[in-house]
Amino acid sequence: MFAAGAILEGPCVFEAHSRHVHASSLGSRTHSGLSEPSLQAQAPPGPDTSKPVEQSTAPEKSKPALPGGAPNGKRLVLKDGNFQLVREYQRNGERVRYYSLERADWEEIPASMIDWAATQKAEAATAAQDKEALEKLHKQEEMSRMDMALDVDASLQTASGVFLPAGEGMFAVEGKKTTLLEQAGLESHRDKKQFLKQIASPIPIVPSKTNLELPGAHATMRLDPSHLEFYLREAPPDPDRNTPIRQSSRPGESGPEVELVRATVKGNKRVLEQIRSLFGEQMDTSRKTVLLQRWQVTPNVFRFTLGEQLEPGEYALAEILPDGLNLYVWDFGVDGNSVKTVQKK
Repeated sequence: MFAAGAILEGPCVFEAHSRHVHASSLGSRTHSGLSEPSLQAQAPPGPDTSKPVEQSTAPEKSKPALPGGAPNGKRLVLKDGNFQLVREYQRNGERVRYYSLERADWEEIPASMIDWAATQKAEAATAAQDKEALEKLHKQEEMSRMDMALDVDASLQTASGVFLPAGEGMFAVEGKKTTLLEQAGLESHRDKKQFLKQIASPIPIVPSKTNLELPGAHATMRLDPSHLEFYLREAPPDPDRNTPIRQSSRPGESGPEVELVRATVKGNKRVLEQIRSLFGEQMDTSRKTVLLQRWQVTPNVFRFTLGEQLEPGEYALAEILPDGLNLYVWDFGVDGNSVKTVQKK
């Protein structure tokens, strides 16, 4: 039996103490012949004598002690199949010093008792699980953020008092009525009259002209311009998210630049834009636009209001992309009876 004050005296006494801690790490910490106060007065075992005390005790000062039974930690796998759950460990020569999470104290065991290959495998598995859990948590946070943004957008109230429906796209609001507009694809056709001029000219100086057209003389959607405004809800920025809004090229970074274009009806088609080019180089473009004002309601929702009265005719809301006109537009028409009603008011 050793007295409490003699535990740190001499090499043989230190070795006896190390064996005593090893026994405590594998089983009960019951000490025969020592009272509880004397146990609390004992200092934790020091490092291997081959290394300075300051280096071995530095981790204790830099890391706060964790409560016993904490779920996080590393596994020191023993050759007998058991393991020690530790916060950290240090190998000093033939001994291993570790902080036990089970007993919240520093302990030592011989390095020969540890299965180092199994310990490294356990550490790799724990690191992989931690990485997977972190990625899963990050995805959950992103989904929660996007769902929250969509929930906020879905509760938006328009100027007329109705709530904007959920989902992405361009909405036409006619007073208390809200309609989701469908996109129509533009077609590119060379202007026949300009093509004949090029053939007739002996010198190739006549520019070619290409029309961006919508098939059909009239749009299926007819709108009342008396109390008309538009709302565009875009998808949150996420490359993996599919959106019903189609774009013929990469969008800009300053928000959607949308123009209201009045179509020119030619036979059974509606021309939105004419592009003139010479020797393969684009010279200019022309289209009839109606004044439209943009207001940003939320980061993903934009409101568009008319700056002038719409005359009877065919129209399309077209997004201007860095590479030119988006080849997918939201088309609609205004009938004459709707304009007469507005003028009477």
